[in-house]
Amino acid sequence: MSLSNIWVFSETTPEGAATAGTLELLTKANTLGGTVTAFVVGSAGEAAAAFADHGAAKIYETGDLAGALPGAAVASAMKAVIDGGDSPDLVMFPQNYEGRDVMARLSVKLDRTVLTNSTDVSVDGDSVSCTTPIFGGAKLVTATFTGETPYLAAFRPKSFEPAGGAGGAGEVVAAPVPDLGATGGATVEAVHVEETSGPKLDEAAVVVGGGRGLGDAEKFEMIEQLAKRLKGAPGASRAIVDAGWVPYSYQVGQTGKVVKPTVYIAAGISGATQHMVGMKGSKNIIAINKDKEAPIFGVADLGIVGDVHKVLPQLLEALAARG
Repeated sequence: MSLSNIWVFSETTPEGAATAGTLELLTKANTLGGTVTAFVVGSAGEAAAAFADHGAAKIYETGDLAGALPGAAVASAMKAVIDGGDSPDLVMFPQNYEGRDVMARLSVKLDRTVLTNSTDVSVDGDSVSCTTPIFGGAKLVTATFTGETPYLAAFRPKSFEPAGGAGGAGEVVAAPVPDLGATGGATVEAVHVEETSGPKLDEAAVVVGGGRGLGDAEKFEMIEQLAKRLKGAPGASRAIVDAGWVPYSYQVGQTGKVVKPTVYIAAGISGATQHMVGMKGSKNIIAINKDKEAPIFGVADLGIVGDVHKVLPQLLEALAARG
């Protein structure tokens, strides 16, 4: 089969811009053939131009959800459009909270199975398959959809490179949320957005990650100083997040954020599989660890066998000298 109609669950930032994850999925969808549609939570607004530039020929928007949780509202809106005759062959979701929530509810409404945690999708004749890493990324499994469409799949962040240039304006079509009844009873009362002084962790060109090798929470200040000096973002291993040294939003790894910066500096991080899943796609990896047998050196482009308490201060001093 060939995919004639692909939907991408699309989101915007609090500022109204298209999210990086949405543009990644639209770019990939645009390589699979057929018409690409962005299904937007709320209103597309100024992000509509970016959606179109990354391949969306049509843009469905639910409009203001009036505080309703996105999962129930968007899944119901999608089902209504499908029942109205515009049924996709494949719906692509980001592997995040909202994406998984909407996908799970749509799966029940359509009685369709889902493939999650994917890093790629391909079409070969009559087959649509997704690739999923298992065992901490040590193995790749290819699963092929069977049965009736639409197929539902969720993809890890940073699985695809966003690329604009598709052009076009993108037809904007209303997809209002039907009456949800008791299902729509839960509402969002408040949203907390953590303040950051530099680039976002999953968008930064340089990430400096700190681990338990730092010794104690106070030493993480060196990681933050180095990240600031390099105009990057600080990150952390799960071990020090669990220890309460830094917030969960700093965590890099399988259960945290996936990053693919130009440079990733791992300081005092041994290289547990869970952590390396979240950063091994970085273009250049620099590891600093006093244990020369640390697994992190197996993926590092440059390894420094040394004490982070000596290496980092000297590095900061050298950078300061350069102005």
